[in-house]
Formats: sequence, C-alpha cells, structure tokens
Amino acid sequence: MSIAPVFLLALPLGLGFAAAAAVPAMRGRGAAQLGAVTAAVALLVYLLAAPGAAEPEGLRAGFWAVPSLGIAGGLRLDGLSLVFVLLIAGIGALVLLYAGRYLKGDPRLPRLITLLLLFMVAMLGAVTADDVVTLFVFWELTSLASFFLVGYDHEKPGARKAALQALLVTAGGGLALLAGLILAAVAAGTTSLSGIIAAREAVLAHPAAAPAMLLIILGCFTKSAQFPFHFWLPNAMAAPTPVSAYLHSATMVKLGVYLLARLNPIYQHEALWQDVLTTAGLLTTATGALMALRESDLKRVLAWTTVTALGTLTMLIGLAPALSATAAVTFLVVHALYKAALFLVAGIVDHETGTRDAAALGGLRHAMPLTALAAVLAAFSMAGLPPFVGFVAKEIVYEAKLASGSLAGPAAMVGFLVNAAMVAVAGLMSWRLFFGPRRPTPQVPHDPPKSMLAGPILLATLGLLAGAAPSLLGEWLVDGAVASILGAPASAPLKFWHGFTPVLALSVATIGFGLLLLILWERLMPRLRRTAALDRLDTARGYEAALAGIVSWSDGTTRTVQHGSLRGYMRVLLLTCALVPLALLAWRGGLARPEGAPLDPRALAFLLIALGAIACALARGTFAAVMALGLVGFATAVVFLTFGAPDVALTQFTVEVLLVVILATVLIRLPVRARDSRTARQRGADAAVAGVVGLSVTLALMAVLAEPFDPRLAEWFGAQSVPGGHGRNVVNVILVDFRALDTLGEIAVLAIAAFAVLALLRGTKAERQAGG
Repeated sequence: MSIAPVFLLALPLGLGFAAAAAVPAMRGRGAAQLGAVTAAVALLVYLLAAPGAAEPEGLRAGFWAVPSLGIAGGLRLDGLSLVFVLLIAGIGALVLLYAGRYLKGDPRLPRLITLLLLFMVAMLGAVTADDVVTLFVFWELTSLASFFLVGYDHEKPGARKAALQALLVTAGGGLALLAGLILAAVAAGTTSLSGIIAAREAVLAHPAAAPAMLLIILGCFTKSAQFPFHFWLPNAMAAPTPVSAYLHSATMVKLGVYLLARLNPIYQHEALWQDVLTTAGLLTTATGALMALRESDLKRVLAWTTVTALGTLTMLIGLAPALSATAAVTFLVVHALYKAALFLVAGIVDHETGTRDAAALGGLRHAMPLTALAAVLAAFSMAGLPPFVGFVAKEIVYEAKLASGSLAGPAAMVGFLVNAAMVAVAGLMSWRLFFGPRRPTPQVPHDPPKSMLAGPILLATLGLLAGAAPSLLGEWLVDGAVASILGAPASAPLKFWHGFTPVLALSVATIGFGLLLLILWERLMPRLRRTAALDRLDTARGYEAALAGIVSWSDGTTRTVQHGSLRGYMRVLLLTCALVPLALLAWRGGLARPEGAPLDPRALAFLLIALGAIACALARGTFAAVMALGLVGFATAVVFLTFGAPDVALTQFTVEVLLVVILATVLIRLPVRARDSRTARQRGADAAVAGVVGLSVTLALMAVLAEPFDPRLAEWFGAQSVPGGHGRNVVNVILVDFRALDTLGEIAVLAIAAFAVLALLRGTKAERQAGG
C-alpha cells in the first residue's frame, strides 16, 4: 500500500486522543459533533486499511522492540481486528451523534463525550494491539473509562455502586489476564501476540500452560460477563442509554470474546479449553434468557439478552471448527447491529415517554412512527426472521450446534429455548411497545430529532441489506476473521436459503414458541420474578457476600495489626527480619559454621561492642545509656582500625565523639528523667526478641563465613581504582566514583535534615522573640 501502515493504524488513536483533549473546551452539541466526526474519520481510515488486513499476515506497524528481552510491540490489523474496529468506530460515530441530543442541555455532556472518545481509543488500541503490554494497557483503560461512564450520575448511590461493581469485576479479572499473558509470553519467548500464537508448541509444552490458559479465560470471562461473572452487566444499566448502547451491547463486553478468538489458534485443540468455553457459554446463554423474561425494564431486558449473546459467542469459539467460527463472527456482527439499534430505541422511548417499563407501554406507533420503524426492523433481525441478516446468523448458529458432535443435543435444545426467548424479547421491543392499545405515559410521546433516529434506523437498515447479500458480508468481513480465529484459511459461505432442512424446521419452531412466550409474557414475567430458585442465577448476591467478607476480614486484620503500640510494631518488624532469613537458611540447608577458624585477638573489639550494647540496655538513666552507646561506637571504630581501615576508623571516632558530646550537652541542659514503664513481662519479651535477632544475625554471619571467600569483587575494585577513579584510596574511590549516586543520595538526605533542623531552630527563636 502507498500509505504507511504506521500512519493508518496510529492515526485513529491519535485523532481520538486529540479530540478527547479538545472536547472539554467545547459546549453542548458541538462536543458531540466533534466526537462523531472523529469516530467517522477513524472508520474511513480503517476502511482504507481493509485491503491490507486481508493479506495473510495482516497490516503490521512495529513501534518498539527489545530482542534481548523478547519484547516486541506494535499494532496489527487482520481479519478479526478489522471486524471489531469497524463496529467500534461505526457504532461509536452514531452513538456520539445520538448523545448530543439525548443529553441536550446537560452541562456534563462534554465530560461524557470525552470519556466516550477515550473509551473508543482504548477499544481500538486493544483490538489492534500486537503485544501483551499494549493490549493490557488498553484493556485496563476500557475498564477505567467504563467505571466513569457507568457512574455518570455519580450523585445517585445506585450508579456509584454499579460503577464500582463493574470496575472490581473487570479490573480484577484483568489482573488474572495479565498473569496469564505473562506466562504465555515467557513460554513463547516474546511479548508479541502474533509471536505467541506462532510459538504454539512452546506455549503448550510449558509447565505453566494450563494455569496460563485458565488465567486468560478468567480475565476474558469477567470482561465478557460469562457465568458466574454475568451479574455486573445488567447492573451497569445505571449508565445513560448512549453508554449502554456503546459499551454494554456492541463493544466492551465483546472484548473478552475477541481475546478468546484471538488466542484460539493456540488452544483450539485442547480439551480443557473446549470444555470450559462450551460449558460456561451454555450456562451463560440459558441464564441470560431466563433472566430476560423476568424483567420489564427495557434496558435490563436488553442487557440480559446481551449476556445470552455473549454466552453463545463463547460457546461457538469453544466448538472451534470452521462452521462454528463462521457462525461466531456472523452472529457477532449481527448482534452488534440489532442490539445497538434496540438500545438506542429504548433510550428514545424513555426520553420521549418518561418511562421504560414495558408493562406500562403500548400503542406508540402513531405518536412515534419513525421510532417504531427502526424498532421493528431491528427486532425482526433479532428474532431471526427473513429477509434480515439475523435469519442467516440464526441458521448457521443452529447448523454449527447440530454439527458439534456429543454436544449437539444439549446445544441445540438450549439454543432452541434461548432463541425462542429472544423472539419474545424482539416482540416485546416492537409489537408490545408500538402496537396494540395505546397506554397512558408520563409524557406526551413523539419522534425524537433526526440525530437520535439516525443511529437506530441506519443500524437496522444495515441488518436488512446484509440479509439481502450475505455472501458479500462473508467474503468481505467474515472469512478473514474466521481465518484469524482458526489460524488457517477457512471458508463457510453464508447463504440466505439452504433449502428445506432440519435447521429450517428448527427455526420455524423457534419462532412459533417465541410468539407463544410473547403472548404469555404479561402473565409469565411476574411468575418468573416470584420463582426464588431463579434468584440464585443472579450471582450478585455472591459478589456482595464476598465483598462484605473482604471488608470484615480487613477490619479484623486492621484491629490486629494496627493496634497503636510502637513497641508491638517494632517486635513484629524485628522478628520478621530475624526469623525469615533463618527459615530460608534452614530450608535451603545454608546453616553452617566456619571450619578451623582460629581465635583472633581482634575479636576482643567485638566483645567491647557487646558489652556496650548490654550496658545500654541495662542502663537506668538516659545519660548512662548515652555513655554506653558511645562505648559501642568507639569499639566499632576499633574494629575498623584493627581490620585495616584507619580512615573509616578515624571517621567513626570523630562522629562518635561529636554524638556523645552533643547528646551529653543536651541532656545536661535539658535533663530527662524518663522512667522505664515496662512491666517485667514486657522487658522479658523485649529481651527474647533481642536474643532472636542476635541469634539470627550470628547464624547468618557464620553461614556467610563458612563459604569460601570470593576475592573477585575486591580485586576488581583494586585494579580499577587508579585507572577508573584516579585514586589510590580504594574506599574513597568506591564512595565517590563507583557509588557516586548512592553517596549523593546520602548527602541529600543529610542536607534535607539539616534544613529541617535549621527551620525548627528559626521557628523556636521567632516564637521566643514574639513572646517577649
């Protein structure tokens, strides 16, 4: 291509960051329009890059690399990431345009647009990242942006709680993902995602292959709301409708699905991978469908159906053959189109009528004809009716389930019930809201402005057009993504008509049963709500219990550890520093004593140090303790002197004389008669701690002396002292040259302490003068 790959892949990210920085200075709809234009330009850039993404290796842009550490970073656009960037940028442009009218007059609108743009950049970066470091940074940025977006109405306790819940679940899973990606990168010898996939055999042969796989799955499950982490997604509906339509239907919640699909070439033939993904997918699908039928809030109904869709995608990735991969990509695109449209419709209904309770709505088609048209078109695709692309997706998903071997029966049965529930929800979002008798609403309804209608009508129309030409959708988008998921070229052509087959019969039965559920919904919904057994499927209670347990455990730990006793803190610190090294020495067989070490007369200096320390501990008065402490310092100087370091000994003598003289002078001028308030038991405990610390240091020192002396470091310093440091005093050269930064830091600390003392003295003098 004539345009550099670096420019094509980095431009959308740069534009997004620039627009996010510019939006706070703007007001009202101008901010939303700038955001929509930015997303539209990003969409055009990716369309220009689409031919390069169709190449076998995709379009690559390397930014940094440290080959010696196996670090290779950059961006990559291939068939799979192309599907995601087009959905992210395209739907993002429509949502940003919608938000400008939906929140018209809200002074916080620029903040929302800024956060949406940052989220869009994070999503684009995550799906185009070609190394685990970049992926993880953008992955966590999506969680952080989601936290602020869900908590947009932060003055409401429910919004704050939902935002925190979403953050804790997704960011906690992100930590597990990081650990799994690091293990995979270590096994592959590179941080490059494409490199890790290419090193499949090395990754699977690594001893940590199974833990790495499970950690990656855990991170993906939390992000994509898989059972038992599905509860956070419906609760996130506390966010404004533009946020729900963008984050929680079309983009962020599919990021976990994206990474599962991206890493599928590594694990697709592993039984553990297949079992975990298919089992969790089936559980999530069934749970979402049941919970959707219990709800009457339009956004929560759609949220639970999103959970169902995410479970279906996860299960299809676990099935792994070319047919199921094709079904997964097709359903992913179809779901993004109709679900984003229906979320926007739900926002319009709420905005114009003052309620989003499905039980209180009906007959809105005359007051809101264009909204009704968008809802019907999107609902038909959701229900899988011809000639919409939803019909094509439903057919191929059924076909993939029936071809799944031993899972064919359970998968088809669950799929039949779930799809019937989706038909009922589609009828709820179209027939129930806009047809039948008119029901009174808090506000007089009418169609919203064009900027709010553009999104749902365009997305629903795309579902109709794609259904008319499914082969073009397959050739242009689906086949490339399937090749990325399987790690090899594959093609399962999309067709509108497969003839009179068992799959068609299953589709017809699904629609019939779904219509029955829709007719019975008004009686079925309250009964399902009263069914206590279904409450257990909402694992939010487990989350609340776990969170309460963590808080309770933290309170107990704080009361135990932060007890306010300085003596207690010192005991814990000293015992830890003493016992941990001893335990390590004993565990690794490092306890030893020097063999044949003769009694050195210079050891008497150490005896003086010991006597000084004992005298300091037993001294009754502070002045006597200072004198005993001086004995320790002078004996230490003797040690330096007898071991051939006269300069260090001289420094020690000087410092010790100054210390003793200054302390003695202070104590004479300000006599301190502090009594030892410790009980005999406390003094005994302190003595025991001191004995343990002394024993630990002694045994560690003996273990060190038992090892043969290695003179290489000393010889190196001696050899480099003159040519490298231009000095013959090796100690001084080490301090001034080889340890220059360390010495500079010590000097800085002393200088800061001196300034602090000077400030205190000046303050004292000023206070005395002020007091007369």
